[in-house]
Amino acid sequence: MASFSFGAGNAAKLLRIPLYLAGRLATWIIPRSRDEWVFGSAVGIADGALALWDHARGEGEQAVWIVADDRQAAEAAARGIPTVRKGSAAAFWRTARARVIVVTHGFGDVDRYAAAGAFIVQLWHGIPLKRIGLDSPATVRTPVAALNRVAGPVIAAMYRATQRRIGLIPAASHLVRGRLESAFALSDENVPVTGEPRVDVLSSGSPESRRRAALDGLSAALHPDAPSERDHLSGARDAPMQTAAALSARSIVLYAPTWRDGAPDPAIPSRDDWTAIHAMLEEHDAMLLVRSHPLGAGDYGAGLGDRVRMLGSDRVADVTPLLPAVDVLITDYSSLVFDALLVPVPTAFLAPDAAA
Repeated sequence: MASFSFGAGNAAKLLRIPLYLAGRLATWIIPRSRDEWVFGSAVGIADGALALWDHARGEGEQAVWIVADDRQAAEAAARGIPTVRKGSAAAFWRTARARVIVVTHGFGDVDRYAAAGAFIVQLWHGIPLKRIGLDSPATVRTPVAALNRVAGPVIAAMYRATQRRIGLIPAASHLVRGRLESAFALSDENVPVTGEPRVDVLSSGSPESRRRAALDGLSAALHPDAPSERDHLSGARDAPMQTAAALSARSIVLYAPTWRDGAPDPAIPSRDDWTAIHAMLEEHDAMLLVRSHPLGAGDYGAGLGDRVRMLGSDRVADVTPLLPAVDVLITDYSSLVFDALLVPVPTAFLAPDAAA
């Protein structure tokens, strides 16, 4: 996925103000149904939205998933999930008609122009270890620094008004609840402490069954017949197939840095670093999996091979179910550290830009 920054996103948002106004007018005219739900997630058919989908459909709710591309459509079809394509007239209509809208990142997960007036469930995609939303200066940044003083307050006001439409955002704890309330300008009644649906997979079944399922999923993700673009360009396509049995015999290390508002990952190894990393992996019969943030950037091509593989969102939309297959997590201030604790997975912190 291409890199994204709030500056560029906010500039586009300001240019789209007429579309927001037109959408708001349409939602005043179009009556909402009493029983329709619309789901969407920036990462695809995954995350907390999928967990809630399974529950809602089990309760007989009428729902549809808004997909961004053919890959998401195929994943939905394999699960028997009806879909409409994002950006289409059908997506606008279904969003404008829905009584309940479920998202994991933002209103752009569905149709951003038709969300007003629905009951919005925001299943945020991670516990905020770092500052997010209104608590982060990056949220109201523009591409031109000189404009931040003027445009920043306008963007903040727009963001606050938009996020206050959220009817429900579940929190994992009372501490997390306070952070979510501050980040999204919400009151206590909108942020109940219920736990997060996206991590239910880490408590269902036995530890052994979760690990088997995770190893099977990881083996499928690393299959050489389904290479990511970056693996293909770097020659890692020729890496041998990793069966679940082979993976279980190795120590699996996952490196997962978080998003830095469009900046590249700060800890990309040098050539000498890669030499040392490969020697260590060989010595301990280990494999390093690299997962940049879906909206992040990082060129790890120089180090890819049998023992170093990419595990980006182009291979696995949601890495949470695969955590039971991981032996060590290396991260910085990614919310993945909290998910790993539920397995549990030992975690090492690497944040070379922490001072910045």
